Amino acid sequence: MAKLSLSPKILDVLDFGTPSAERDISRGLEKYFVESAAYQRVRSGAKTILMGNRGSGKSAIFKVLARRERAAGSHVIELSPEDYSYELLSATMEAEHAGSWAKTGAYAAAWKYLIYVLVMKALAKKGMRLTKGGGREIHRYIRDSHGAQQLGPLSLLVSYLKRLEAIKLGPIEAGLRTRELDRLYKLEEIHNLMPALQRVLDGQRVAVFVDELDRGWDSSEDARAFVSGLFQACVSINGMHRNLRVYVSLRQELYDDIPALYEDAQKHRDLLEKIHWSEESLLELIAKRICYSARENGFDADALERAGARACWSAVFAGQPGRARHTSFGYMVDRTLYRPRELIQFCSEALDQARGRIARLPVPYAAIERSEYGYSAERTKDIAAEYRSQYPGLLSVFEVFRSRPPAFGREELELLCLELAVGDVPTHGTESWLPLCDPNDLIEILWRAGLLTAQPAENGRFLGSHQVQHLNLAAVRRFRVHEMFHASLGITSGANA
Repeated sequence: MAKLSLSPKILDVLDFGTPSAERDISRGLEKYFVESAAYQRVRSGAKTILMGNRGSGKSAIFKVLARRERAAGSHVIELSPEDYSYELLSATMEAEHAGSWAKTGAYAAAWKYLIYVLVMKALAKKGMRLTKGGGREIHRYIRDSHGAQQLGPLSLLVSYLKRLEAIKLGPIEAGLRTRELDRLYKLEEIHNLMPALQRVLDGQRVAVFVDELDRGWDSSEDARAFVSGLFQACVSINGMHRNLRVYVSLRQELYDDIPALYEDAQKHRDLLEKIHWSEESLLELIAKRICYSARENGFDADALERAGARACWSAVFAGQPGRARHTSFGYMVDRTLYRPRELIQFCSEALDQARGRIARLPVPYAAIERSEYGYSAERTKDIAAEYRSQYPGLLSVFEVFRSRPPAFGREELELLCLELAVGDVPTHGTESWLPLCDPNDLIEILWRAGLLTAQPAENGRFLGSHQVQHLNLAAVRRFRVHEMFHASLGITSGANA
């Protein structure tokens, strides 16, 4: 196949989009969005709990789905990080040990109350008071109970929690306390409106999206109850009517950090959708963005689309000298954890390195190599930051691998992990967890975080947690630091490979 060439003018305007779906949705995300099997299952309503690592595309799925729901005439409610604050919750609510105060159940009730009120507010907007089938009842309730008081979502949630807390911890006679709690847990205030709400939903659809629960995550008692209560509420509400759907996205680390959530998830595994990307789907993602950027800037993108994803890549990025044209894709994707945000970031940095140095595409391989250190340093810090609530000081553990050979036999790695745990190799800020780890625990943590890859079969490939979900690490005899961290940690890839 003949080599595809692009106009030199495209170099100055080529854009891979932003790493953030919140910003990208207004720049064309819907046009170059990859409609994965995961997206299709969420869109159909078969899956309502979306799980994945940071940068895996959870927000992109929600943003595109929300826009398409609006286009289809649905009412859409989006709860963003501004609508919840773990620090405020911890400062406001009493501790669970302060009394008979089962927080997860209380948060579940408060979440159900909040979401039902938000749904009724959306349905009770102008014009609904004249509708039949329950509209008048809902409008009357919203007018009388929430008309003058315009509380934000978090304030509304906290106000309901405080009502529960006051009864749980207040000086109320036991029998009365039980009756009052039962009334609040059963949402008696709005319970009689449920038949009216179901009738209205027969003719209207409402979609609720709760995203970015990891923003500000502090692993506190209230933060865990907040998320596990939301999970319970989501499952309950989604069984109420086919035209009411609550979608929640969870980062994998949050899921792993909340035992109650994990236990609930075992009963509702059929509702969970885990996002996974392959090399092929990541290549498709970048090719779509290249074609869209070319067309939006007045260039003919038809030839690009007809040529296919690999030819599209090779038109923008040169391969390694003396090797196949698309080897640069393999080089870059091998330095990711298969997350779209990472590949977009790497591609953008390589393009920025080339601008001003070259007059036309493709971007030379040398520009990719020059951009690697900045990309690697940023990703190393970001990965450590993802686990700051579970494993504070993880970055200092990463630093222990600086300038070492990239590959380790099991005995050598276990000895290093033992020295880390007992403090013979110093780290900073790890006192709460590292001394509790045995070598196998620490190997598991570093593999899950992405720093290490494992070779399950002799002379086979080294595999990371982004490539296989389950691996018997106890049987693995050889490990290797993932290539994404090499430049940042000063690791020479060729040594002891």
